Amino acid sequence: MRQYVLVSGLFLTLITLGQLVRLLLQWPVTIAGVGIPLWASAIAVVIAGSLAIWAFRVQSRGDSTGAV
Repeated sequence: MRQYVLVSGLFLTLITLGQLVRLLLQWPVTIAGVGIPLWASAIAVVIAGSLAIWAFRVQSRGDSTGAV
């Protein structure tokens, strides 16, 4: 379970960094002809970053349940 938490934390960190780069460089994203606003990336940074921090905290405690 510890490896799963570590891999999840790394994956979420990559997502956070990708969204942060998009936000800082203001890259346009269009899905099915609809432009995705930059504020959506800001929300994604907060959510994915929070989940990544949570995963790394669980990993460092050695607790695989995630209970607080």
